[in-house]
Amino acid sequence: WSTKINWNQLYKIMALSAGGKTVAEALGGKLIPQNTDDLKQRKLLNVVEEMAIASGTPAPPVYLLAEEAGINAFAAGFSPRDAVIGVTQGTIDHLSRDQLQGVIAHEFSHIFNGDMRLNIRLMGVLNGILIIGIIGYLILCSASYSRRGRSSGKGTGGLLALAIGLMVIGFAGTFFGGLIKAAVSRQREYLADASAVQFTRNRDGIAGALKRIGGLEFGSKVENPGAPEVSHAFFAQGISGFMQSLSATHPPLAKRILRIDPHWDGKFDSSDKTDSPQ
Repeated sequence: WSTKINWNQLYKIMALSAGGKTVAEALGGKLIPQNTDDLKQRKLLNVVEEMAIASGTPAPPVYLLAEEAGINAFAAGFSPRDAVIGVTQGTIDHLSRDQLQGVIAHEFSHIFNGDMRLNIRLMGVLNGILIIGIIGYLILCSASYSRRGRSSGKGTGGLLALAIGLMVIGFAGTFFGGLIKAAVSRQREYLADASAVQFTRNRDGIAGALKRIGGLEFGSKVENPGAPEVSHAFFAQGISGFMQSLSATHPPLAKRILRIDPHWDGKFDSSDKTDSPQ
Protein backbone atom coordinates (compact mmCIF):
# COMPACT_ATOMS: atom_id res chain seq x y z
CA TRP A 1 0.00 0.00 0.00
CA SER A 2 2.73 2.46 0.98
CA THR A 3 4.79 1.64 -2.09
CA LYS A 4 1.73 2.07 -4.29
CA ILE A 5 1.17 5.59 -2.93
CA ASN A 6 4.80 6.39 -3.49
CA TRP A 7 4.71 5.32 -7.12
CA ASN A 8 1.52 7.32 -7.69
CA GLN A 9 3.24 10.42 -6.34
CA LEU A 10 6.29 9.77 -8.51
CA TYR A 11 4.02 9.26 -11.52
CA LYS A 12 2.43 12.66 -10.99
CA ILE A 13 5.80 14.40 -10.83
CA MET A 14 7.30 12.59 -13.81
CA ALA A 15 4.16 12.96 -15.94
CA LEU A 16 3.84 16.70 -15.37
CA SER A 17 7.59 17.20 -15.75
CA ALA A 18 7.56 15.33 -19.06
CA GLY A 19 5.24 17.94 -20.53
CA GLY A 20 1.55 18.58 -20.83
CA LYS A 21 1.22 16.25 -23.81
CA THR A 22 1.89 13.26 -21.55
CA VAL A 23 -0.85 14.29 -19.12
CA ALA A 24 -3.39 15.01 -21.87
CA GLU A 25 -2.80 11.68 -23.59
CA ALA A 26 -2.97 9.81 -20.27
CA LEU A 27 -6.48 11.25 -19.82
CA GLY A 28 -7.53 10.10 -23.28
CA GLY A 29 -7.01 13.45 -24.98
CA LYS A 30 -6.49 13.79 -28.73
CA LEU A 31 -4.73 16.76 -30.30
CA ILE A 32 -7.13 19.04 -32.19
CA PRO A 33 -5.58 19.80 -35.59
CA GLN A 34 -5.42 23.42 -36.64
CA ASN A 35 -7.34 22.63 -39.84
CA THR A 36 -10.22 20.83 -38.12
CA ASP A 37 -13.59 21.04 -39.87
CA ASP A 38 -15.59 20.53 -36.68
CA LEU A 39 -17.28 23.84 -35.88
CA LYS A 40 -17.18 23.39 -32.10
CA GLN A 41 -13.51 22.49 -32.19
CA ARG A 42 -12.84 25.46 -34.47
CA LYS A 43 -14.59 27.77 -31.99
CA LEU A 44 -12.44 26.34 -29.20
CA LEU A 45 -9.21 26.95 -31.13
CA ASN A 46 -10.31 30.50 -31.91
CA VAL A 47 -11.03 31.16 -28.22
CA VAL A 48 -7.60 29.78 -27.26
CA GLU A 49 -5.96 32.16 -29.75
CA GLU A 50 -7.95 35.09 -28.34
CA MET A 51 -7.01 34.30 -24.74
CA ALA A 52 -3.37 33.80 -25.72
CA ILE A 53 -3.33 37.36 -27.05
CA ALA A 54 -5.19 38.69 -24.01
CA SER A 55 -2.78 37.03 -21.55
CA GLY A 56 0.39 37.64 -23.57
CA THR A 57 1.13 33.90 -23.51
CA PRO A 58 1.90 31.70 -26.55
CA ALA A 59 -1.08 29.64 -27.68
CA PRO A 60 -0.48 26.02 -26.59
CA PRO A 61 -1.65 22.86 -28.36
CA VAL A 62 -5.24 21.93 -27.48
CA TYR A 63 -6.37 18.41 -26.64
CA LEU A 64 -9.96 17.21 -26.64
CA LEU A 65 -11.20 14.58 -24.17
CA ALA A 66 -13.92 13.37 -26.51
CA GLU A 67 -15.32 10.71 -24.16
CA GLU A 68 -15.99 13.09 -21.27
CA ALA A 69 -19.50 14.53 -20.93
CA GLY A 70 -18.67 16.66 -17.87
CA ILE A 71 -17.66 20.31 -18.19
CA ASN A 72 -13.97 20.58 -17.35
CA ALA A 73 -10.58 21.67 -18.63
CA PHE A 74 -6.97 21.76 -17.51
CA ALA A 75 -3.58 23.24 -18.25
CA ALA A 76 -0.62 20.89 -17.90
CA GLY A 77 3.13 21.08 -18.43
CA PHE A 78 6.22 22.14 -16.55
CA SER A 79 6.59 25.48 -18.31
CA PRO A 80 4.76 27.60 -20.92
CA ARG A 81 7.00 26.04 -23.59
CA ASP A 82 5.62 22.53 -23.06
CA ALA A 83 2.16 23.46 -21.77
CA VAL A 84 -1.04 22.18 -23.32
CA ILE A 85 -4.68 22.88 -22.64
CA GLY A 86 -7.12 19.99 -22.40
CA VAL A 87 -10.87 20.41 -22.75
CA THR A 88 -13.67 17.88 -22.34
CA GLN A 89 -16.31 17.32 -24.99
CA GLY A 90 -18.93 18.48 -22.50
CA THR A 91 -17.22 21.86 -22.30
CA ILE A 92 -17.62 22.62 -25.98
CA ASP A 93 -21.08 21.01 -26.10
CA HIS A 94 -22.67 22.88 -23.20
CA LEU A 95 -20.98 26.26 -22.89
CA SER A 96 -21.58 29.45 -24.82
CA ARG A 97 -18.66 31.27 -26.40
CA ASP A 98 -18.43 33.74 -23.50
CA GLN A 99 -18.48 30.91 -20.97
CA LEU A 100 -15.85 29.01 -22.94
CA GLN A 101 -13.69 32.14 -22.96
CA GLY A 102 -13.96 32.28 -19.17
CA VAL A 103 -12.83 28.66 -18.78
CA ILE A 104 -9.91 29.01 -21.19
CA ALA A 105 -8.85 32.32 -19.64
CA HIS A 106 -8.79 30.59 -16.25
CA GLU A 107 -6.41 27.96 -17.64
CA PHE A 108 -4.19 30.61 -19.21
CA SER A 109 -3.91 32.17 -15.76
CA HIS A 110 -2.45 28.92 -14.42
CA ILE A 111 0.12 28.95 -17.22
CA PHE A 112 0.88 32.66 -16.84
CA ASN A 113 1.26 32.53 -13.04
CA GLY A 114 3.43 29.41 -12.96
CA ASP A 115 0.89 27.31 -11.04
CA MET A 116 1.91 24.14 -12.87
CA ARG A 117 5.49 24.46 -11.64
CA LEU A 118 4.26 25.21 -8.12
CA ASN A 119 2.13 22.05 -8.14
CA ILE A 120 5.11 19.93 -9.18
CA ARG A 121 7.28 21.38 -6.42
CA LEU A 122 4.60 20.80 -3.80
CA MET A 123 4.21 17.21 -4.95
CA GLY A 124 7.97 16.75 -4.82
CA VAL A 125 8.10 17.93 -1.20
CA LEU A 126 5.21 15.66 -0.22
CA ASN A 127 6.83 12.74 -2.01
CA GLY A 128 10.05 13.31 -0.06
CA ILE A 129 8.14 13.28 3.22
CA LEU A 130 6.31 10.13 2.17
CA ILE A 131 9.59 8.37 1.42
CA ILE A 132 10.59 8.91 5.07
CA GLY A 133 7.50 6.97 6.11
CA ILE A 134 8.21 4.21 3.62
CA ILE A 135 11.77 3.87 4.92
CA GLY A 136 10.33 3.52 8.41
CA TYR A 137 7.92 0.85 7.15
CA LEU A 138 10.77 -1.12 5.55
CA ILE A 139 12.87 -0.86 8.71
CA LEU A 140 9.90 -2.09 10.75
CA CYS A 141 9.45 -5.11 8.47
CA SER A 142 13.17 -5.87 8.63
CA ALA A 143 13.29 -5.52 12.42
CA SER A 144 10.23 -7.72 12.87
CA TYR A 145 11.78 -10.39 10.67
CA SER A 146 15.03 -10.21 12.64
CA ARG A 147 13.19 -10.64 15.95
CA ARG A 148 11.58 -13.82 14.68
CA GLY A 149 14.94 -15.15 13.61
CA ARG A 150 16.77 -14.58 16.91
CA SER A 151 16.19 -13.43 20.45
CA SER A 152 15.34 -9.75 20.70
CA GLY A 153 17.74 -7.26 22.15
CA LYS A 154 18.18 -3.56 22.73
CA GLY A 155 19.39 -3.12 19.18
CA THR A 156 16.23 -4.52 17.67
CA GLY A 157 14.08 -2.52 20.07
CA GLY A 158 15.88 0.65 19.01
CA LEU A 159 15.26 -0.15 15.36
CA LEU A 160 11.56 -0.66 16.05
CA ALA A 161 11.35 2.70 17.82
CA LEU A 162 13.18 4.40 14.93
CA ALA A 163 10.94 2.73 12.36
CA ILE A 164 7.74 3.74 14.12
CA GLY A 165 9.02 7.30 14.52
CA LEU A 166 9.85 7.56 10.81
CA MET A 167 6.46 6.15 9.84
CA VAL A 168 4.64 8.67 12.02
CA ILE A 169 6.69 11.55 10.58
CA GLY A 170 6.30 10.34 7.00
CA PHE A 171 2.64 9.43 6.84
CA ALA A 172 1.34 12.12 9.20
CA GLY A 173 3.47 14.70 7.40
CA THR A 174 2.12 13.57 4.05
CA PHE A 175 -1.48 13.76 5.28
CA PHE A 176 -1.21 17.24 6.75
CA GLY A 177 1.03 18.37 3.89
CA GLY A 178 -1.69 17.27 1.50
CA LEU A 179 -4.19 19.45 3.33
CA ILE A 180 -1.79 22.40 3.04
CA LYS A 181 -1.29 21.69 -0.66
CA ALA A 182 -5.07 21.60 -1.17
CA ALA A 183 -5.45 24.94 0.63
CA VAL A 184 -2.76 26.51 -1.55
CA SER A 185 -4.42 25.08 -4.66
CA ARG A 186 -7.81 26.52 -3.66
CA GLN A 187 -6.31 30.00 -3.33
CA ARG A 188 -4.70 29.66 -6.77
CA GLU A 189 -8.13 28.78 -8.17
CA TYR A 190 -9.57 32.02 -6.81
CA LEU A 191 -6.64 33.89 -8.39
CA ALA A 192 -7.20 32.17 -11.73
CA ASP A 193 -10.90 33.07 -11.62
CA ALA A 194 -10.03 36.73 -11.02
CA SER A 195 -7.46 36.64 -13.82
CA ALA A 196 -10.07 35.16 -16.16
CA VAL A 197 -12.27 38.20 -15.55
CA GLN A 198 -9.28 40.44 -16.23
CA PHE A 199 -8.37 38.65 -19.49
CA THR A 200 -11.93 38.49 -20.85
CA ARG A 201 -13.22 41.76 -19.31
CA ASN A 202 -16.44 39.84 -18.72
CA ARG A 203 -17.32 38.39 -15.32
CA ASP A 204 -20.46 36.75 -16.71
CA GLY A 205 -18.40 34.35 -18.83
CA ILE A 206 -16.61 32.38 -16.12
CA ALA A 207 -19.46 32.86 -13.64
CA GLY A 208 -21.85 31.44 -16.24
CA ALA A 209 -19.60 28.42 -16.81
CA LEU A 210 -19.55 27.67 -13.08
CA LYS A 211 -23.34 28.04 -12.91
CA ARG A 212 -23.70 25.60 -15.81
CA ILE A 213 -21.52 23.05 -14.02
CA GLY A 214 -23.71 23.33 -10.93
CA GLY A 215 -26.90 23.00 -12.93
CA LEU A 216 -26.12 19.92 -15.01
CA GLU A 217 -26.35 16.37 -13.66
CA PHE A 218 -22.87 15.33 -14.80
CA GLY A 219 -21.36 18.63 -13.62
CA SER A 220 -17.58 18.67 -13.99
CA LYS A 221 -16.95 14.97 -13.44
CA VAL A 222 -14.12 13.33 -15.38
CA GLU A 223 -14.56 9.57 -15.81
CA ASN A 224 -11.07 8.60 -17.01
CA PRO A 225 -9.26 6.35 -14.47
CA GLY A 226 -6.27 8.70 -14.55
CA ALA A 227 -8.31 11.69 -13.37
CA PRO A 228 -7.41 11.41 -9.64
CA GLU A 229 -3.69 11.74 -10.48
CA VAL A 230 -4.12 15.23 -11.95
CA SER A 231 -7.39 16.35 -10.34
CA HIS A 232 -5.72 19.44 -8.88
CA ALA A 233 -5.12 20.73 -12.42
CA PHE A 234 -8.78 20.69 -13.49
CA PHE A 235 -10.92 23.80 -13.93
CA ALA A 236 -13.45 22.37 -11.45
CA GLN A 237 -13.56 19.40 -9.10
CA GLY A 238 -13.33 16.40 -11.43
CA ILE A 239 -13.67 13.56 -8.94
CA SER A 240 -15.83 12.90 -5.90
CA GLY A 241 -15.62 10.94 -2.65
CA PHE A 242 -14.98 11.48 1.06
CA MET A 243 -11.19 11.81 0.83
CA GLN A 244 -11.50 14.15 -2.16
CA SER A 245 -13.88 16.41 -0.23
CA LEU A 246 -11.57 16.38 2.80
CA SER A 247 -8.60 17.57 0.77
CA ALA A 248 -10.47 19.29 -2.08
CA THR A 249 -8.18 21.23 -4.39
CA HIS A 250 -11.05 23.43 -5.61
CA PRO A 251 -13.33 25.76 -3.63
CA PRO A 252 -17.08 25.01 -3.69
CA LEU A 253 -18.81 26.29 -6.82
CA ALA A 254 -21.03 28.67 -4.84
CA LYS A 255 -18.05 30.38 -3.20
CA ARG A 256 -16.29 30.80 -6.53
CA ILE A 257 -19.39 32.27 -8.15
CA LEU A 258 -20.04 34.70 -5.30
CA ARG A 259 -16.48 36.03 -5.50
CA ILE A 260 -17.06 36.80 -9.17
CA ASP A 261 -20.73 37.77 -8.97
CA PRO A 262 -21.62 39.02 -5.45
CA HIS A 263 -25.24 39.57 -6.51
CA TRP A 264 -25.80 35.96 -7.64
CA ASP A 265 -29.24 34.68 -6.61
CA GLY A 266 -27.98 31.19 -5.77
CA LYS A 267 -29.60 29.50 -8.78
CA PHE A 268 -27.55 27.27 -11.07
CA ASP A 269 -28.14 27.09 -14.83
CA SER A 270 -29.76 23.83 -15.93
CA SER A 271 -30.87 25.02 -19.37
CA ASP A 272 -29.73 23.33 -22.57
CA LYS A 273 -29.27 26.52 -24.56
CA THR A 274 -25.89 27.52 -25.96
CA ASP A 275 -24.96 29.83 -28.78
CA SER A 276 -23.98 28.70 -32.28
CA PRO A 277 -20.70 26.80 -32.74
CA GLN A 278 -19.23 29.64 -34.79
